[in-house]
Amino acid sequence: MHSEHGKAAEQHELAAHAHRTAAEHNEKGEHEAGSWHADRALEYSDHAYRLAKEAHNKSGQMETP
Repeated sequence: MHSEHGKAAEQHELAAHAHRTAAEHNEKGEHEAGSWHADRALEYSDHAYRLAKEAHNKSGQMETP
C-alpha cells in the first residue's frame, strides 16, 4: 500500500512544481509557457487524485490480522 500512496504523493509534488513554474512564467509575461506548465500541473494533479483514490479504496479492503 505504501508504494501506491508514495506514487500519489510524487504526482502531487510534480503538480506543485508545475504550478510554481507556471506562475513564474506568467509573472514574466510568458503566458504560452505558463499555460503549458499549468496544463502539465492539471495532468499531474488528476493522476495524483486517481492514484490516491485507488490507494484509499484498496486500504479499506485490507484484512486486519
